[in-house]
This record gives sequence, structure tokens and C-alpha cells, in this order.
Amino acid sequence: MIILGGSASEQLADRVAKEVGVEPGRREIKKFPDGETYIRIHEDVKGQDVVVIQSLYRNPDPYIFEYLLIVDTLRDLGARTITGVAPYLAYARQDSRFYSGEAVTSSSVARLFEAAGTTSFLAIDCHLHRLGDVSKVFKIPARNLSAMPLLGQYARENLKPRNPIVVAPDEEADQWAALVAKELDSDHVVFHKTRVRKEGQTASKVKVEAGSADLKGMDVVFADDIISTGETIAEASKACKRRGARRVFVLCTHPVLREGALKRMKAAGVLKVIGTDTIPSPVSKVSVAPVIARALKGQS
Repeated sequence: MIILGGSASEQLADRVAKEVGVEPGRREIKKFPDGETYIRIHEDVKGQDVVVIQSLYRNPDPYIFEYLLIVDTLRDLGARTITGVAPYLAYARQDSRFYSGEAVTSSSVARLFEAAGTTSFLAIDCHLHRLGDVSKVFKIPARNLSAMPLLGQYARENLKPRNPIVVAPDEEADQWAALVAKELDSDHVVFHKTRVRKEGQTASKVKVEAGSADLKGMDVVFADDIISTGETIAEASKACKRRGARRVFVLCTHPVLREGALKRMKAAGVLKVIGTDTIPSPVSKVSVAPVIARALKGQS
């Protein structure tokens, strides 16, 4: 197996290669003065199983095009199989057409990856609202892995929550909270989130309701796939504090963390935020390399 990292995930690809027990594949990526991308593969890939790891965060369009060039080159050079790994899969949220003429971007990206020569695909905690799994988006074999067990293990060993309860900040995060609760040997509850938009306003506010949860003296551990603005977690943290929660921790797979997000959450009572390296950030303390490596070993 040859494991190549795109420019967005070079360090992660190195970690995955180490977990698998192979040397990282050699490739060359650079920019010409006019902005064009140069790709060269320094491995003999003919007849080989090749893995391309490229997370699609913050500025996804150039990373997507770079991925397409790499995969098309590998196909042209005779690679036997090409497994694409997008730890953070951009454009996944738009999995339906809500208004006439809209691009269904999750399908568009999938078609591009397939057309370039990807033969199988892996994502991690992919945010698909209605379809639920990447296997329903791709026509090639595709799997959605989860980093939540690793995040739960990290919380157990490093955050050491006392009398913990895992909270899903909204209904969509229920699946993530259940996985973390299993690692912490605790119960989990699901909060209810609604968006409130006043007449004449373009932006909506988030309202989070804790239901009947009694959190007095408990350490709350939030589990979610993506944290972007931090507004939902901030409102949910305030609700926990009103219910008597002692400490509040946050676990997330993809720390998008728009400017001000960490400050917003900490001001609302969050003690610590822990994310993974699907998106490099100041809170990326957990690597998803073992999750990816385990999946690759399973399909080899």
C-alpha cells in the first residue's frame, strides 16, 4: 500500500503511514507563478493500491482540484486501486435541493471524485443531514468512519470528568454523544435546538433547551461533529450551568472554529474544547490516524 498526502494533510498522511507500517509515499506539489498546480508522483504506482489523504477544510476548492489532479495522475500511471480519504468532507451539508436551481454539492463532489478515478472512499463523521451516510452519495464503495470513540478515550484519560453526563447539543448530534457515552460509561441526553429569526433580520439566533435534564453537580461533556461559530455550544453550556452543571467540556471531530468561536464558548462556561486533526487547530489534540489506518488495513 502506498499512502500519499495532499498539501492539506501531509502530516496526517505521515501519521497514517506510520500506523499502517509503511513509509509515506513521495510526491511533489508546487505552484507555478500564474497559480497553476504542479503534481509529480515519485513512486512506481503501477499495479499498486494507493491511498490519497486530503482534508477539505477552510479553503476547500484548491484542495479538491489538487486531489483530482493527483488521482487522475495515479490512474494514468496504472494504479490498481485508489482510495480517497477526506477526513473533513466539504460541501456535504447540501445533500438536497431546497430551492429550484440549487447545486446539490455533495453529489457534485462525489461525481468529480469518481470521474477522476477514485475506486473507494472514506470520510470521518461526515455531516449529511438527510442522507445519513456517504454510501448514499457515492456510487463507489464509501464509508463514514467516526473519531468519537477516540475523543471519548481522550476525555476519559485526560479530562477525567467526575460524575459525567454526555450531552448532544441538538438532535443530529445524538449519534456522536452515544459513542462518547459508551467510552465514558455514562448516560447521554439530547438537547433541543431551534433557530429564531425576527422579522427584518437576515441572521437567526440559536435557542437551546435542556428539557428535564438534572445536571446538578455533574461534569457535562458535549459531543458534536462540527463546531463552527460556537454559538450552539455556548447557548447549550449556559443551559447546563443554569441546571447546576459543575464543569463543561466539549469534544468535536471537526474544529472549524470561526474567529471568536473559542472565546464565545469559554465566556459561556466551557472549560476546555478538544478536537481532532481533520482540521489543524489550537484544539486538535486527537489524531484520526488510527481510525483511518484501521479502515485501510481492513480493506487490504
